[in-house]
Amino acid sequence: MAIWNPKSVNLRPKKEQLKDLLERYDKNGDGRLSWKELREAFRSSGLNFSGWRAWQALRHADENGDGYISEEEMGKLVKFAKNQWGFTAC
Repeated sequence: MAIWNPKSVNLRPKKEQLKDLLERYDKNGDGRLSWKELREAFRSSGLNFSGWRAWQALRHADENGDGYISEEEMGKLVKFAKNQWGFTAC
């Protein structure tokens, strides 16, 4: 199962790893991540200000503007988190 890991050496996660990440934190099973689910993912990884960071990540990665990160948008979310905070999916 995928986790957020700031020191991961896997800088380019495979599609299956992104899907695992989505499934792990998608608490309501709708196939996408809400702000609350992103906040929980960041909080569980030990990030301070997880609510603010979740808002920032959602704003950046939500390409269609629906307020959620879908499976298609996960790559952009992971890239943003890697660039901003050094996180990758592994």
